[in-house]
Amino acid sequence: MALPSHTTPLGDAKATTDGAWLAVLVAGITAAMHIWKLPAALATIQADLGTSLIQAGLLLGIIQVASMVGGLATAVGGEMAGLRRLLVSGLVLLSTASALGAAAPSTEWLMAARTLEGVGFLLAVVVAPALIRKVAPPQRLNVALASWATFQGTATLLGLSAGAVFLQAAGWREWWLVMAVLTLLPVPLLLRRVPKDVPPAEAGLRSALRRVGRTVATRRPWIIGVVFACYTAQWMAVLGFLPSIYRSAGLDGPWPGILSAMVGGVNAVGALSAGPLIQRGLSERRTIFWTFPLMSAASVATFAVGWENVPNGILVQVVLIALFSAVGGLIPAAVTSYSVRIAPADGSVTAVLGLTQQIFNVGNFLGPMLFALLATTTGGWGTTWWLTCGLSTLGMALLVFLGRADGGSIGGVRRSQKVAFRPTGKLKFKAGHTSLESRKRR
Repeated sequence: MALPSHTTPLGDAKATTDGAWLAVLVAGITAAMHIWKLPAALATIQADLGTSLIQAGLLLGIIQVASMVGGLATAVGGEMAGLRRLLVSGLVLLSTASALGAAAPSTEWLMAARTLEGVGFLLAVVVAPALIRKVAPPQRLNVALASWATFQGTATLLGLSAGAVFLQAAGWREWWLVMAVLTLLPVPLLLRRVPKDVPPAEAGLRSALRRVGRTVATRRPWIIGVVFACYTAQWMAVLGFLPSIYRSAGLDGPWPGILSAMVGGVNAVGALSAGPLIQRGLSERRTIFWTFPLMSAASVATFAVGWENVPNGILVQVVLIALFSAVGGLIPAAVTSYSVRIAPADGSVTAVLGLTQQIFNVGNFLGPMLFALLATTTGGWGTTWWLTCGLSTLGMALLVFLGRADGGSIGGVRRSQKVAFRPTGKLKFKAGHTSLESRKRR
């Protein structure tokens, strides 16, 4: 699989240390914390700026707007400008936008700042998996990619818990300024650990557009993007409003944020579990397929039952929604493993990731708003499982159209050992491109 590279080839000693991909992972977690700095502060922001529930849903989702429209443009930028350069630029932009948001006099100003944060987030996370693919040692690539799939869950744990504690002592504006400073901390680590960008053999806008065009002309990136959106829409909606749900159940103080952080954090457990399953030969499609009904069952048990009328019902509800989050973590890891190897031989992995990011962020944008609209229309959170179950059903149906790219069927395990990035696989290096000898040209 040809992969245009803007970094030093993997044979470089500096590029084959764990420090390089760990630096990228830290940067991704820091960037994603900006998504999760909002839910714990939402009630305070509503009181301060007079924000309605529908506007709150828009605030939760609007950070995804840039990713909805700019994923492919970012892929082209990564092909031309370099992956490390875009990642660092994204962190700087996130920091600047967070500082601007701290000065927001109105909901509209804060929405504009969140939109700008979305651009920074997009620049950081679209290029990160492709950059990890280049800088991780071959024998550690499965671990590195599975670890990347935990970045959202880890950011949820850190963002919600830290925000919940911080907001007990200070206001949301101070929290935005703290996040502006924290975002810049990974930059020196990236500059020191990750190799400098170098142009590919085929440089220039026309060449980059050609590689991206070849990739988006294939169907699998589109389908896997929509499947991923069916997961992210419901996960983002549930986790985004979870602090508000807990407050409506009578919890106060930091507990709504802390419990929500725990629920988000266990998502990383599922993501880390997916790596060994895929390494042992379980197909990504089968992993994704069976995860959806498990998430649906957990969401029905969480929201369809009136736990407020049951002694200690809130604790049972926390366990159920944690199960929803933990099981759901299998999907990001499986999608990442699948996405980085489905580009055409003359295409671009960055384009696959950019297109996937663009599609699933439509789900991230619409999910919280639909969740809030459903709760507002029906008079409570008890009907929100309609949305989660509907999205899971759609995701399961779409998996049928992915074909047999992974060497197995939805209902079975791969017959041949076509595990992505096997530690024993041999790698070829040429003029800034990386290809797997064992991969057949599709």
